[in-house]
Amino acid sequence: MNNKIIVVLFMTLLLGACGLEKTNPLVEKVKVGVMLSENGLGDQSFSDLAFAGLTKARDEEGIVIEYLELADTGTYESGFEQLANSGNDLVIALGFTGQEELEKVAQAYPQQSFVLVDAVSDIDNITSITFKENEGSVLAGIVAATVSKTQTIGFIGGVEAPVIQRFEQGFVQGAKSVNPNIVIMTEYAGDFDNDALGAEIAANMIDSQADVLYAAAGFTGVGMLQEAEKQGVYAIGVDSDQYFYAEKAVITSMMKNIDLALFDIVHTYKETGKVPTGHVELGLAENAVGLAPFRVLDLSQSNQKKLDGYLEKAASEMNE
Repeated sequence: MNNKIIVVLFMTLLLGACGLEKTNPLVEKVKVGVMLSENGLGDQSFSDLAFAGLTKARDEEGIVIEYLELADTGTYESGFEQLANSGNDLVIALGFTGQEELEKVAQAYPQQSFVLVDAVSDIDNITSITFKENEGSVLAGIVAATVSKTQTIGFIGGVEAPVIQRFEQGFVQGAKSVNPNIVIMTEYAGDFDNDALGAEIAANMIDSQADVLYAAAGFTGVGMLQEAEKQGVYAIGVDSDQYFYAEKAVITSMMKNIDLALFDIVHTYKETGKVPTGHVELGLAENAVGLAPFRVLDLSQSNQKKLDGYLEKAASEMNE
């Protein structure tokens, strides 16, 4: 399906024969086009959370959203061109995989404002938004190392790209701040959309004594969560609060608040007619990353105090 208009407001067409004039309620609305990442909606993670932020802006700010998926357009370049030609005030590229095509289109439409999420561009009319995933993942690593009984934990990445490596680096840093000798298994699935593969990798890690798993792998990571629950070990979700996908396993989730970031940038555009220029980097200090509420865990009072101490110390150091 092409050009899915999420908010379709009623066109009021009053026929001239009746002496009434035509009006189009969309004319005064801020219009935002978004090209979703490769996996599209339904990843139960990054894309779904980003879309939630835009639908919140639709409901609360009265904007109009148009979204496209790669399965519809064939190429990112075609999707960006469609969105630029549709009269959108902002065109958002969700994810780093379409960066090259976005830059090509942005240079062809120098008066159009573009937003790139999860990568950095030096094109003048592209605003880049990145997150300090390493900061939130430090907290996830601290949790994993504190609750692990085997002192063996695992990380699963979607693909080896800088944004995913930041998750891994933070997780390792946080875990080793608790126990420098902890064993951390790492594997990149090479796929963001394969829950069966995520479950398979998780099972191998569990066979090797890992009892807390963390993934930054989109829908592949959902397979990890469910395998962890099946085998009775702990897991840490990512991007959104993923407790509800494996309620007996997910201790917490590393929140990457892309929904809030997109809501804010759309709100800013609506209020000022402009978006920030250059590179916007968001971390703990901006409440852009952090941990979801703790569940499942049944820690002793002393262990809970120990965990709280580690988390407070790390957050304080990163906010300095």
